Amino acid sequence: MVQALLDDLTALNNIELMLMLDERVTETVQTGDINSLVIQSEHNTVEEFMRAAELCDAIWPVAPESDGILQTLCQHVESLGKVLLTSPASAVAMTGNKYKTYEQLLRHKIATVSTQWLEQSNYAPGGWIVKPVDGVGCTGSYLIAGEDEFAALSEQIQDKSRYIIQPHIQGEKTSLSCLCKQGKAWLLCVNLQRFNIINKQYELAECVVNYQPDTGRYQDLTAKIAAAFPDLWGYVGIDLIETADQILVLEINPRLTTSYAGIDAACAVNVAETVLQLLQGEPEFKPLRNQAITINLKDAHEV
Repeated sequence: MVQALLDDLTALNNIELMLMLDERVTETVQTGDINSLVIQSEHNTVEEFMRAAELCDAIWPVAPESDGILQTLCQHVESLGKVLLTSPASAVAMTGNKYKTYEQLLRHKIATVSTQWLEQSNYAPGGWIVKPVDGVGCTGSYLIAGEDEFAALSEQIQDKSRYIIQPHIQGEKTSLSCLCKQGKAWLLCVNLQRFNIINKQYELAECVVNYQPDTGRYQDLTAKIAAAFPDLWGYVGIDLIETADQILVLEINPRLTTSYAGIDAACAVNVAETVLQLLQGEPEFKPLRNQAITINLKDAHEV
């Protein structure tokens, strides 16, 4: 994702980039002549981020929602009065919390997956998935298929107040890549996610970007979600589960997602450019290509 973002930004004129990068991923990102700040393990990441942000006009954080990381970075950017090129901290606080997202979707009558707090739940027959309320991707999620597994996992998790439980619904896992601003949404593409189940955990194996054309129902759904979460701004990823009867919204990601890395190849669109257009008005999204691009993750995981 970081490499794709850098490629998009370096293709634009009149932009000087500064990249803050964790030392553990320096070998996976080709920085070229970009001014790079490598963060070592002994550095205070937030302090280094603040110092770098002071030198910039606009900041695009690429970070997980877990443990409030992304929300904290967004708050710091806002406190400096700099331009934030992602959703504000208020939107991250809402969508980064799966239970708050579930409640908001219910309030706006948007079909979603039934969600309960783990500590308030008892086992009921059927398959279930337990996950952190602020987890990213499949990290920390576990499938359970029996009362013994439920009891064992409940015993294993020390702080159950941070976990939710949802029914394990069989269906096609899709996602939407879109832009949002002030309650409006522009759908970029529809993607297919394929997972492996290893040791009772989902692992994203590959993502097919732009795997099918929009039939109108996806644009309608993104419009409803943008209206329900009007603070969303910039690139947003929406995870869905599609059954024979309905489309269920599973998660809303107020940040770059894996699919972002394939949009330029699939649609010939510089998404970073369209995000910058949001600063002045509405984006001009004119895909010059229409093909499906498969991203194989292998041992890689979503940032």
